[in-house]
Amino acid sequence: MSSAGLEGRGVVVTGAASGIGRATALRFAEEGAKVLVADLNREGAEATVEDIGKSGGVALAVVGDLSDQAVVDRVVGRTVEALGGVDVLVNNAGIMDRMSTLGETDDAEWERVLRVNLTAPFLLTRAVLPHMLAAGGGSIVFTASEAGLRGGAAGAAYTASKHGVVGLVKSLAVMYREQGIRANAIAPGGTATHIIDGVDLSTRGAATLRPYQAVAGRYAEPEEQAAAIVFLASPAASNISGAVLPVDNGWSAA
Repeated sequence: MSSAGLEGRGVVVTGAASGIGRATALRFAEEGAKVLVADLNREGAEATVEDIGKSGGVALAVVGDLSDQAVVDRVVGRTVEALGGVDVLVNNAGIMDRMSTLGETDDAEWERVLRVNLTAPFLLTRAVLPHMLAAGGGSIVFTASEAGLRGGAAGAAYTASKHGVVGLVKSLAVMYREQGIRANAIAPGGTATHIIDGVDLSTRGAATLRPYQAVAGRYAEPEEQAAAIVFLASPAASNISGAVLPVDNGWSAA
């Protein structure tokens, strides 16, 4: 039996077709929450929903680009309609840059990374806020990054996007605390996901950053990041807002 106090809650998890998002969606379902799986990858999103259903949970998928306002509206509308409301939003979806220095970053790389990593969570958060406010509160958790805490963990575009995520978290925490909305983030270190698959790391920036990217001891499993996200979303973290929690085996402490 769940002890997290999340039974029956309506939860949106973005980027839930794989990696941290998938592990988070499964963890929420284990806690009795009803989950909206949002991702660009139809096959992966539907597989996550299927696995939740096999375990007796409730889930559905919305597929599309979350930087598109029409897709955002569909995600929120389906969550309210099918799950009864949006109690928790997990802004997890993200992409990596090429580890490029600022001088190596072209317009296309900059715009794509900022659109996915910063604009999309802004749009989705803005869309769920009226529903959370009408319900008297809610919890929003972002996946930031070590790159949101330092300059030596990724390229210019990714680093800027994740610093922007940290700023959104802090602004939300201050601006909406009197209305019962909490906002927090995790800052993962190296995690065993596929975010860098297919990324061209041949830039000078990648070579420069390598000495700064040694993870303390090992890569995290996606389930370890998911556990932190679910904790921050849960009533157990009721007095925590505006926090950016490193989940990095001590990397940020070095």
